[in-house]
Amino acid sequence: MTTPERRLADLFVEMTNTHNPDLVDQFIAADYINHNDFVADGPEANRQFWAAFFTGLPDVRVTMEDLIVSGDRVVGRFTYRGTHTGDLLGIPASGAAVEMRSIDIWRVADGKFVEHWDELNLMQMFQQVGALPPLGGAEAGA
Repeated sequence: MTTPERRLADLFVEMTNTHNPDLVDQFIAADYINHNDFVADGPEANRQFWAAFFTGLPDVRVTMEDLIVSGDRVVGRFTYRGTHTGDLLGIPASGAAVEMRSIDIWRVADGKFVEHWDELNLMQMFQQVGALPPLGGAEAGA
């Protein structure tokens, strides 16, 4: 049985995998608060962010690795894979394959996500696209 909270997470995955940022209206509330430095509050800011994200990674696909629902919280662990062939967060296209991981926590009220927190492996993603050098050590060839 699919819960309403699970359906919201499924809509997020559908939005990402179909590259349709207009789907945010189906799962993000008008008063949505986003605790993410890259995305402002509200559905319009999310729509703009995702449109730009899809420009930078036009073949991106997301996999929902885990989903936990507890009370008014939905926690998901996601893996994004795509090719950096457009501008991404101000970084020119590199042609590099990108794998980004996130852990997202949403608060749900009245059938939509109303608040969001996330943790992303941005340093590794920035290394993958050449915006940051690899760290030293055995894996970096040191």
